[in-house]
Amino acid sequence: MAEEIYVGNADPDALADRGWLLGYFKPAGDPRHSTDVEIKWGRHPQGDRRAQWVRGEDRTALLILISGCFHMEFPDRTVVLDKQGDYVVWPRGVDHSWYAAEESVVLTVRWPSIPGYAVPQAP
Repeated sequence: MAEEIYVGNADPDALADRGWLLGYFKPAGDPRHSTDVEIKWGRHPQGDRRAQWVRGEDRTALLILISGCFHMEFPDRTVVLDKQGDYVVWPRGVDHSWYAAEESVVLTVRWPSIPGYAVPQAP
């Protein structure tokens, strides 16, 4: 039973998978492996922007602002999250991007957890 319990800290753990703490990408047998949901702890310096838009998203997502000022960009609208606890939910099929207007910390939950839209890492 004890091996089914994982205790960690989001800051160092997030470094392993570009912020993602839980999802399909964790090894089978790891308590953080899930095909149902993904959870990300995102730390973004001021001016940080997603390298490219997500197109044809196959998951539903929730993003909650922990600190800072963070913009979620959608084709017809930009949502500004600037108070701790502000959040936005968008369904499958909604293209999106983001921009950190201030140094920001956000928590993202996506479901289901499936391979998808990671921007390739620079060499």
